[in-house]
Amino acid sequence: MKILIIRLSSIGDIILTTPVLDAIKSRFPDAVIDFLVMDRFKEAISGTPWIDNLILFEKEKHISVTDLVRFSKKLNKNNYDIVIDLHAKIRSIVIASMLKAKVLRYKKRAWWKSVLVPLRLIKYHVDDTIVGNYFMPLKKIGIHHTGGKLKFYFSKNDLKRVSEFNDFIVMAPGATNYTKQWPKEYFAQLGKILSEKIILIGGKSEYGTFEDIRIILGDRCENLAGKLSLKESGALISKSKYIITNDSGTFHIARGVSKKAFVIFGPTDPGMFEYDADSILLYDGADCSPCSLHGDKKCPKKHFSCMMALTPERVYKIIIDSV
Repeated sequence: MKILIIRLSSIGDIILTTPVLDAIKSRFPDAVIDFLVMDRFKEAISGTPWIDNLILFEKEKHISVTDLVRFSKKLNKNNYDIVIDLHAKIRSIVIASMLKAKVLRYKKRAWWKSVLVPLRLIKYHVDDTIVGNYFMPLKKIGIHHTGGKLKFYFSKNDLKRVSEFNDFIVMAPGATNYTKQWPKEYFAQLGKILSEKIILIGGKSEYGTFEDIRIILGDRCENLAGKLSLKESGALISKSKYIITNDSGTFHIARGVSKKAFVIFGPTDPGMFEYDADSILLYDGADCSPCSLHGDKKCPKKHFSCMMALTPERVYKIIIDSV
């Protein structure tokens, strides 16, 4: 049996597929499992032992429908028996429809939520966790969601790259959209209260913003934004005491390396994910939250209370009570 899993983006959503991969391999141990992912997100899933072939999708080369059809025809030569579409957007739908295989597709949120939430007519609450939704179509092939941890894999060389760092905590102050970012001033204030050495991680574009935090914290803080690969970031997190992060891919990397993570939520629904003793939710639960599907460029009510009310002092107390 040959199975193709499609999840093109993004970092966190790709890592969230690992319990699915584990369950599929357990149900069909002799199956060949291929995974289709955008090339720029390959580090989120490469090295995963349940994947036989990682197939890279280059977005810039497949812009038009004609390009997608051409790509799909080439992919069809692999003769898949089952295609599991965990992306469920235009690109993945077109690709899957062109393959001569049984297609199982996970159901995203109801269409009316996608319309009414951005219009601020309703608050956004999920029906199930993302992983739970991933498993829904798999019932048709006898696979059910019975738990399973996230996994994120890195190499010995990745670990060697960060071997100089010891006895530290990690902060990841970045996120894709502004309203998902706890204020950088709060990260700095929390850092001043904490006594540990602090390492900041994130993307290259975030380096300048993180420098403001590093300058306030002084010598016991190091800014590695843009200086580590995704795999190296995972290796670093695995060595840390714990990580404090916004709702972003770093939260799922931490879960994937079994590291204690304190995750900050504001405008989005924390019900998208599962929590345990090592995954600790920091959430004020403001009356207007959750107001957004993925975060926004600015607070629609202009007060940003979902984040502002979650003060560094409150976060510090939760951390001290949990470590």
